[in-house]
Amino acid sequence: ERERERVPVNAMAKSSSIAHEHHVPPPRIAPSMLSSDFANLASEAKRMQQCGADWLHMDIMDGHFVPNLTIGAPVIESLRKHTEAFLDCHLMVTNPLDYVEPLAKAGASGFTFHIEVAKDNWQDLVKRIKAAGMQAGVAMKPGTSVETVYPLIENEVPIDMVLVMTVEPGFGGQKFMPEMMSKVKDLRFKYPSLNIEVDGGLGPSTIEQAAYAGANCIVAGSSIFGAKDPVDVITILRENVLEAQKSRFVSSTCAKV
Repeated sequence: ERERERVPVNAMAKSSSIAHEHHVPPPRIAPSMLSSDFANLASEAKRMQQCGADWLHMDIMDGHFVPNLTIGAPVIESLRKHTEAFLDCHLMVTNPLDYVEPLAKAGASGFTFHIEVAKDNWQDLVKRIKAAGMQAGVAMKPGTSVETVYPLIENEVPIDMVLVMTVEPGFGGQKFMPEMMSKVKDLRFKYPSLNIEVDGGLGPSTIEQAAYAGANCIVAGSSIFGAKDPVDVITILRENVLEAQKSRFVSSTCAKV
């Protein structure tokens, strides 16, 4: 109860107001459940929502595209029975097409695949994801150029989000790569209303770089779950995104004048 009371009551109102007035995508703070206590996943999900989380980020790894092996559709299905939260699924898998139907049936909300394994079939993949009722996102590893995802954003059936990895995918707790912010800046300049997510090493010490580059969807694992007060960390992440959006709007308005 204490945590619920401390969530800033005006935070969501502020973000929706800015988004409505200036067509800016609202902040989405997504605790990475990979850093949670998997033995108590349902209660951890509930705790994160009470702490102010917008989404729950679910890392699905197949042990092939990345060396780690985590969860799949059965765990998503089990968690869905205990939460109505937006389950933001990041698929670090070699064959994402095989996961569309199982994850949709399990109750996934968002399905983000890696462009590195979908260069030849991304159009079919995006159509299937959306037809299954999920939001479609595309992720890129640090070594992948940002131009690779432009066609997916500009397609007749466009993706809903781009995930810029700020660490090499596969393991939590890695150090933030600030050189990836140039990708975020390019995307935000080119696509002002796009949902841009960053994942890897995000926390109070790195959020400002990501927010001012243009990211609005923030995945954070150890910085939230390892904090004495997750409410404070989530609030800091959200406020930084809001301040950066406000700053960009003022700058663009002044430039027009």
